Amino acid sequence: MTKPVIGFIGLGLMGGNMVENLQNRGYQLNVMDLNKEAVATCVARGAKTVTTAKELAASSDIVMLCLTTSAVVEKLVYGDDGILAGIKEGSVLVDFGTSIPSSTRKIGADLAAKGAGMIDAPLGRTPAHAKDGLLNIMVAGDLETFNKVKPVLDEQGENVFHLGALGAGHTTKLINNFMGMTTVCAMSQAFAVADLAGVDRAQLFDIMSAGPSNSPFMKFCKNYAVDGVSDLGFSIANANKDLGYFLKMVEDLGTESKIAEGSSANLQAAFDAGLGNGNVPEIFDYFLKLAK
Repeated sequence: MTKPVIGFIGLGLMGGNMVENLQNRGYQLNVMDLNKEAVATCVARGAKTVTTAKELAASSDIVMLCLTTSAVVEKLVYGDDGILAGIKEGSVLVDFGTSIPSSTRKIGADLAAKGAGMIDAPLGRTPAHAKDGLLNIMVAGDLETFNKVKPVLDEQGENVFHLGALGAGHTTKLINNFMGMTTVCAMSQAFAVADLAGVDRAQLFDIMSAGPSNSPFMKFCKNYAVDGVSDLGFSIANANKDLGYFLKMVEDLGTESKIAEGSSANLQAAFDAGLGNGNVPEIFDYFLKLAK
């Protein structure tokens, strides 16, 4: 059976490794990214390059996005030379990024009007997992569309979860990141307060990790606050963006989250203080400076 041609936009650490994995598995790729070096690397392995998202969509059976924000996704979809202008009837758009669910559903409806499908499929795990096809993929969309692209997703992910209607994947990812980033903010401030109060940070970790508060996120925070090792691999800037998206989703649902508002305010303050490129546990430094 002939493999579908895949168009891939977004060749960062995650996206670039996802493309390499697909190429290693015999897929033909059309690629596009502002980073010309990343494009050249894919082309050297046999990918074709295009100049517009419209051209990419017109020459691909499945269009995959691994982008930073909903705003970037919408620009690529709705631009004059965008995906919506070029996508073929029967094609599928897959958004691997973390996007606002209401935006995802709007794009899906507009694609459906042209006879194309969409699934949201945010990712778990790391770029190293992407290279080996071992990602966790949180997929949402109608079953017919999901089943159409599932064979490809199975070669990209070790665990592929179908979560329901379009938007449910992005919803789940935002809830997951709300929980994780709130935990990191709380634990990082706990270490900072301990330090300010003269309590040994390592002992605090030993005590707390012996109880139900123990978690991998706590270990990431300890690695930085106690050992000086920053190894979570998720930036304050990205966490700040995701908490903002979570709050937008909560607003769209007609409710509120004071907890998320607090975490978001701390992440934004750390970002404004120039810490955006640091991993999230490095917000510990911001909390320490609050008392200076």
